[in-house]
Amino acid sequence: MSSIDAEALYRELLGQIRAAYGESLTRAGAPVLAGIYSGGVWLAERLAKDLNVAEFGVVNVSLHRDDYAKKGLHSQASPTSLPFEVDNRNILLIDDVLSTGRTVRAAVNELYDFGRPASVELAVLADRGGRELPMAARFTGGVVDVPANANLVLTRRDDGTLAFTTEARTD
Repeated sequence: MSSIDAEALYRELLGQIRAAYGESLTRAGAPVLAGIYSGGVWLAERLAKDLNVAEFGVVNVSLHRDDYAKKGLHSQASPTSLPFEVDNRNILLIDDVLSTGRTVRAAVNELYDFGRPASVELAVLADRGGRELPMAARFTGGVVDVPANANLVLTRRDDGTLAFTTEARTD
C-alpha cells in the first residue's frame, strides 16, 4: 500500500469547503464547525483557522457508540463542548476517517442531545469505504484504499501537520 498523504487530503478538503462557502464561514447561514473527538477536532481546529472562524465545537461520541459496553469512555477525551446553539443551526460535522458510518451516527445522536439542527453536513479527510449505515460525506479529502484488517489512524505532529499511519485491527 502506498503512503497516504494527509496534508494533500487536507488541502483538497479545505478547497471543497471554500468552494461551497467562500473564504470565511462567518456570514449568516454558513454552518458552524463541530469536530468529532479526536482527529475530527484537530481538523475542525485547523479548518476554523484557515476559514477565519472564531470557534468550533467538540463532539464526544463515547456515550452513543453501539460498542460502549466494550470500549467504555476514552479517559483523555474532551466532553462535548458546543459554543453555539444547536437548534436551527447548519452544522458541518468533521471527522478524520469515514468507514462504517457508526461514529457519524453516534455524533448525530450526540448533537440531537443538545437540540435540533436545521441540517448536518459531513466533512471527512479520508473515506475508506465499508459502510454499514447509509452515511455519505458532502466534503471528502479523498477516497483511500486500506486493507480491511487495518485501521487508518490520523496523527498530529508537533508542528500541527497531519499524517496517517495504519495499524493492525484488534477488534
